[in-house]
Amino acid sequence: MKLHNLHPAEGAGKSRKRVGRGISAGQGKTAGRGTKGQNSRSGGGVAAYFEGGPLPLVRKLPFVRGYSFFNPYKVDFEPVNVDELVERFESGAEVSPDTLYTVGLIGAAEDLVVVLGRGELDRPLHVKAHRVSKSAREKVEAAGGSVELLPWTRGGYRTR
Repeated sequence: MKLHNLHPAEGAGKSRKRVGRGISAGQGKTAGRGTKGQNSRSGGGVAAYFEGGPLPLVRKLPFVRGYSFFNPYKVDFEPVNVDELVERFESGAEVSPDTLYTVGLIGAAEDLVVVLGRGELDRPLHVKAHRVSKSAREKVEAAGGSVELLPWTRGGYRTR
């Protein structure tokens, strides 16, 4: 078997239609394009999204309610308040994304966590979070605890 011996099975190959080659070929004269008009000309036709009017659906979609803007660099933090820490952690406990996930305060251990200052803190806790508000830091340190900021990334660039 050699390359010049290879050919498709009988009936598998279909020869292309040769249009515009005379009336006896069956596709002569207008070559199946009809008579006159934009689509009968060479290079004629419209863009795929053209709908015959000034604003096609594809260009209208960004303005549909709820889809007006998408920020690819937005960073979502899971908020945890000081009063929620009091309810679930004993004195001297370490509060980290892993422990917050195990007690059910955040949805996933990989989430970015911000500790906010709502409520009162009456016990020392060792807080490890990606962000801590000023009031939350003051309450944790006033109760005898400590605050450690964890590194996190935004848009591929490492910050902190």
